[in-house]
Amino acid sequence: MYNLIMITFLLSITILVLGYIFYSKYVEKQFSPEDTETPANKINDGVDFVPMSKTKNALIHLLNIAGMGPIIGALQGILFGPVAFILIPLGCIFAGGVHDYFAGMLSIKNGGTQITGLINKYLGKSAYRIFMIIVSVMLLLLATVFVYTAGDLFVERFFNVKDFAISNPLVLGTYLFILLYFIIATLFPIDKIIGRFYPFLGLMLILGTGLILVGFFIEGVNLSNFDIRNYNLHPKHLPLIPMFFMTVSCGLLSGFHSTQATIISRTVNKEQDGKLIFYGMMCLESLIAIIWAAAAMDVYSLNLVPNNLIGTVNVVNIIANKFVPLHLACLVTIAVIILPITSGDTALRGLRITIADAINLNQKKIINRLLIVVPIIICVLLILIWAKINSDSFSLIWRYFTFFNQLISIPTLCCAAIFLYRRKKNYFIALIPALFYVFITMSFIFSEKIGFNLPLKYAEICGLIAVLFVTVFLWKKK
Repeated sequence: MYNLIMITFLLSITILVLGYIFYSKYVEKQFSPEDTETPANKINDGVDFVPMSKTKNALIHLLNIAGMGPIIGALQGILFGPVAFILIPLGCIFAGGVHDYFAGMLSIKNGGTQITGLINKYLGKSAYRIFMIIVSVMLLLLATVFVYTAGDLFVERFFNVKDFAISNPLVLGTYLFILLYFIIATLFPIDKIIGRFYPFLGLMLILGTGLILVGFFIEGVNLSNFDIRNYNLHPKHLPLIPMFFMTVSCGLLSGFHSTQATIISRTVNKEQDGKLIFYGMMCLESLIAIIWAAAAMDVYSLNLVPNNLIGTVNVVNIIANKFVPLHLACLVTIAVIILPITSGDTALRGLRITIADAINLNQKKIINRLLIVVPIIICVLLILIWAKINSDSFSLIWRYFTFFNQLISIPTLCCAAIFLYRRKKNYFIALIPALFYVFITMSFIFSEKIGFNLPLKYAEICGLIAVLFVTVFLWKKK
């Protein structure tokens, strides 16, 4: 029996659309794009600095930022209830979109420098040294997780494999194949592989998610409306603050995006293209997260997901089988498999460029690229082996990645706030989300077992102290 899509879901999409139409225009006005030559045209080294069209850049950036985050985050975030349909678009408009836009545009203004370079310029050497380590570790962890996330999804869907141990030859072979692709995509000029194939793959991602949305109207979807009297429905009673904002990153706000926006900053033709590329694709990723969250709410409410699989990547195939005809369900799975692959390779590309900038090693010659990439791949292999041998390692790696990911968003927003303050613009559009995420990330690490394991009320006090500390730090840097 057909079930109308609920009001909260429609309200979520409406907030997102209106936010992009109006607020992104205001954010762009505060930055004030200029008709100056961009790094893509000024440097144009044929490797990382290569001018590409606005549409191509937008689709590539969408794939770069949309790793498993908008899917996994949605599958887990919707467990808090329909409040997710309100917080995801609001977070995207007022935090995630602002973060991504300024990461890309400040990089363009500064010759295509990576996020660590921006931290060095606006926040100083001490912050640079700290976040150089954090960014590098985060990108390594992300690339490793995405190797076996994509690999496991692939062998499960197409070979019906349930044993994902690295000793399984099919699983190991799939991992090595994905890693080989990562190496090639990281080494090759950006327009040869990424620029050529990613726009098509980006359209596949949009099509795959669109098929699920169409399935809502054909199959019906069971959703709940937001109830302010009972806004947190998490079955394990996890606190909305900070856990929701740490669980839902891609689609709401993700520090990882700053490492990807600064890659695309080297291929943008005009500063005016930035609103669509950086802010617009963040909103599109948020839309993807909202649709997957709605699909997850439906299959959870109908008890189609075993308890041990709730919130895991395995729910993807259950959703695809529920809402999409069998002959098209594989297309949805492929679209999702694309996500970790196309974010994992650009994570390593971002790491290569970040290290190259730090040691001032020109990347035009392939031998210079290999000098950085080979040690990186060795590190990924070692982490991958450790992760597969230890059964609890995925959860541990993902939790640390989640913390580092959200932590990195803070200096990006702080750089934007300082930039706007110096130009006598409205710096609060960046400062407020920066301080909010200081509170969120510090409350998380002080309360979690991977951190200090304090009671939440004491962790929140520590979070407030951190907010005060960062405020004083920024006041001195202004």
